[in-house]
Amino acid sequence: MDVDPLDTAWTEVEVAVMQRLRDWAVAFDELNRHLGAWVDLTPSDANALGQVLWAERAGEPLSPAELARRIGMTSGATSVLVDRLESAGHVTRHRESTDRRRVTLRTTETAQRANAAFLGFAGQEIASTLRGSAPDETRAALAFLDRMTEAATTANARLARRGR
Repeated sequence: MDVDPLDTAWTEVEVAVMQRLRDWAVAFDELNRHLGAWVDLTPSDANALGQVLWAERAGEPLSPAELARRIGMTSGATSVLVDRLESAGHVTRHRESTDRRRVTLRTTETAQRANAAFLGFAGQEIASTLRGSAPDETRAALAFLDRMTEAATTANARLARRGR
């Protein structure tokens, strides 16, 4: 279903949902900045480390190119950033594919321990909220967030094709 956002009156609930999604993005970004302070990284390096940690936890480790896309940096700037994370002992580059040119980013045990300590201190409320939600509510939220992510991904692809 195509909806013209300029021709459609947004309901109060729709506006509130968009506001809450923005609020979550802002709060999550702030948590990443705190993670950076926790492990003595700049906000951009902490954001990158967070991306690598969560992707690895989801069983989908990132390539440097995918990391660059997620953090909005050029491949060259991302390479320098990954060099810093590697020098600091947070990530390693792996060649896990039969194509030895393909690089996968993995977190070190040091980074994993630091993240676990951070989450143990800072993640209590989020874990309690998530685990305290009814399974049906969690599944509904997941389905909704999947659709919103797909919509944003589609919009981003259209914007990338436009070239501006």
